[in-house]
Amino acid sequence: MTTLQPPAAAAPRPAPPRARRDRRSWTGWGFLGPFVAVFALVFLAPIAYSVYLSLFRDRLIGGTTFVGLDNYTQALRDERFWDSLGRVSLFLAVQVPIMLGIALLVALALDSGRLYGRDFFRISIFLPYAVPAVVATLMWGFMYGTRFGLVGDINSALGVSLPDPLSTDLVLASIGNIVTWEFVGYNMLIFYSALRVIPHSLYEAAQIDGAGQIRVITAIKLPAIRGALVIATIFSIIGSFQLFNEPSILQPLAPNAVTTDYTPNFYTYSLSFNGQQHNYSATVAIVMGLITMVIAYVVQLRGMRKGV
Repeated sequence: MTTLQPPAAAAPRPAPPRARRDRRSWTGWGFLGPFVAVFALVFLAPIAYSVYLSLFRDRLIGGTTFVGLDNYTQALRDERFWDSLGRVSLFLAVQVPIMLGIALLVALALDSGRLYGRDFFRISIFLPYAVPAVVATLMWGFMYGTRFGLVGDINSALGVSLPDPLSTDLVLASIGNIVTWEFVGYNMLIFYSALRVIPHSLYEAAQIDGAGQIRVITAIKLPAIRGALVIATIFSIIGSFQLFNEPSILQPLAPNAVTTDYTPNFYTYSLSFNGQQHNYSATVAIVMGLITMVIAYVVQLRGMRKGV
């Protein structure tokens, strides 16, 4: 006797290739979506709002009115803005090479393996970076004081008259000293990390060829950490153009030397919070951001070009 078998269930048809690609595409956007949302909220939205503010002006009669690019024309003719930009440009040209040079020398010394207590020195040099900028500036501002600080105590104890670090002629150098003290360790760590990943086979080949330490540095180490040098330079350029904490905190200690337009960021802050010129403040910030972006991009192209 034969029994009837139920028909086998039909196998599910595979999804078309296009449908599979669509699903994968939406899956990728699902993982990327939270980052895109946060990025748009905390980065793109403030920039867009600043651009919007820069196109208006708050007038005594008529309220806020659309002025187009008039604020940008005013910024390009603003002597206070260009003076502050020239000041941070001088700061950049002098302080950044000194800071990066010290950081590079320290990183090379640590990487050489001939420095006794390498771990101690590495932590000690990096430690100032862990100090908040406000605390560091207050500490150095106290030491700079000629009446109540370290400079004043030295003058009294030794009967000398040291120059006032917070005078008009020296305050920029004093700020540079603070920034260098803060960020040498940070840049040192960037260079030292890049040095640690250089293949040891290159050192062995150089030793076989009879290359000395100077030759190893110039022919192997410096070319190998070129990317790290470029990155540190770009970060330092951006930080110099964004200089704000140090002059704003030293301003009450040296009101005649550090004015409210001492740096572009300080000028922008003063316009917005003291002068209530929010629209023009946004304009100056955008112009300064564009200048910083262009200079950083040029440095990146120049630094990463082959054969340079």
